[in-house]
Amino acid sequence: MKKNYLMSLIVALVSMINYAHAALIGVSANITTNTTWTSNNTYLLQGKIFVKGGAVLTIQPGTIIVGENATQGSLIITRGSQIIANGTAASPIVFTSEQAPGARSYGDWGGLIILGAAPVNQAGGVGIIEGGFTAPDGEYGGNNPSDNSGILRYVRIEFAGIAFQPNSEINGLTCGGVGSGTTIDYVMVSFCGDDSYEFFGGTVNAKHLIAYRGLDDDFDTDNGYSGKIQFAISLRDPNAADVSGSHSFESDNDATGSTNSPVTKAIFSNVTSCGPYATTSTVVNANYKAGARLRRSTQEKIYNSLFMGWNYGLWVDGTNCENNANAGDLQWQNILTSGIPNVPIHTQNPLSPFNTTTWVATGGFNNADYANNTDLQLTNPFNLPSPNFVPQAASPALTAGSFVNSNLSDPFFEVVNYAGAIGSTDWTKCWTNYDCVNTDYQGLYTNPGIAINNAPTVTIAFTGTASFCNSKLLTSTTSSVTGYQWRKTNVDINSANNATYSATSSGTYSLVVTNAAGCTKQSNNRVLTLKPNPATPIIAAHCNTGVNYLGTTAAYSAYLWKRSGFNVARWNYPQYCPNTCR
Repeated sequence: MKKNYLMSLIVALVSMINYAHAALIGVSANITTNTTWTSNNTYLLQGKIFVKGGAVLTIQPGTIIVGENATQGSLIITRGSQIIANGTAASPIVFTSEQAPGARSYGDWGGLIILGAAPVNQAGGVGIIEGGFTAPDGEYGGNNPSDNSGILRYVRIEFAGIAFQPNSEINGLTCGGVGSGTTIDYVMVSFCGDDSYEFFGGTVNAKHLIAYRGLDDDFDTDNGYSGKIQFAISLRDPNAADVSGSHSFESDNDATGSTNSPVTKAIFSNVTSCGPYATTSTVVNANYKAGARLRRSTQEKIYNSLFMGWNYGLWVDGTNCENNANAGDLQWQNILTSGIPNVPIHTQNPLSPFNTTTWVATGGFNNADYANNTDLQLTNPFNLPSPNFVPQAASPALTAGSFVNSNLSDPFFEVVNYAGAIGSTDWTKCWTNYDCVNTDYQGLYTNPGIAINNAPTVTIAFTGTASFCNSKLLTSTTSSVTGYQWRKTNVDINSANNATYSATSSGTYSLVVTNAAGCTKQSNNRVLTLKPNPATPIIAAHCNTGVNYLGTTAAYSAYLWKRSGFNVARWNYPQYCPNTCR
């Protein structure tokens, strides 16, 4: 029996195996102390989970959080508490549906709600957030404009949004009274059953937002929201719209249309909004409306943006908003509108003396209307499974930006020459996912196959799809691996640019792969200890359906597996499952 040879190989291999497949951790109790969610686990929100009492919830890059459908799982960050969800482009944090790939849909779970202590225009300066919440946990607003509710960076929110009751919904990302000390950057909300983003008052600023195939509105602002947003994208499914009427922008001062202070006066710049009409003859859901409906006394301001393929471009709705437009408190400037199937291009209220189309054409506003979406020459913006919003070389959008308006003088705004969300550099690459309906998130906890040939060198082999621990799939049928770089102790190994690498010394190895889109991902480290033996068996390590397997091709007559130097009871098989699998 060659048990000694096999055990030597196991010792060499044991440090290379990620024994623990990501565990599913049910979260059913409120979080009242500082807590960290780690990327080696998946977290299931069971019901409405409140982070409260000043607690800080930290979520590691690459962590997956799923909302339970039956309990409308939701995560609520209450006033005075924080969420630190600081993902990376290589390892975004993902909030998604618990449903199986292919079975996910709008409103599978509640959503992410952040409540802060910045000013709102509700009675007494405090409101109760929509979605069936009560005081004190549902309260938002206060007198601290710079309030800090934490960080959302490289975060995806998928299949959220529940209409708890009419006019009281949970959105994809809901911000109530969130202050300017909070960071929101690189966030993607997909397939939301209500508004992708809604800002109820507050002063929080945001950049690099994506609203993908939402049901109701993309960006909803009300209750005195006065933050600034730059670089935002929306793309709509022509077949999916809400019975309330779907817009890209909807803005109110409040639900009654009062002029209560602080007034809703958000400033948006560099938006690319792609509505349901890829062409003017596209058949779309009858509930689609205008690209932007500004109503109920809002003073919203939108600059340097593209509104493509909506039923109408702008709708200035109501006497107070018309007066705000004439007074310069509501603005729409350096906007390119295209592919509008209706005349007039911009809609207005019947019998109103205010003509939206005439106002939009005011000299100095520098707005322009184009007959076809193709006139704006974006690469492929209406391709639902694989959109590309980058302007082509001759696109009029590339020179349509202007920041001379004093409302854009805040240092928050990055001064660029283009209108729309993207210039020549595509910031959406590598962290977004346009196929989240079918993504096998459990498969994201596997590592590249690693084979150990113990006589006399170690061969590390990349096999199969490049899906790494706790991140989105790097490769797919449309985005294959185009480059390899093996590393030792995080230093590139010269000429190690193939799918396999033969190591001649012990060390810590990893593999960086690059896909056709130019995205890179580095595997987990693998510690190799070279132990020469007279035999030459091959032991392969891989994950399959949630279980790590070790298998050998050597013809041994008996097997005895050890872990941390101890015998593993009952495991006298040619394969060993660290977790129960028999």
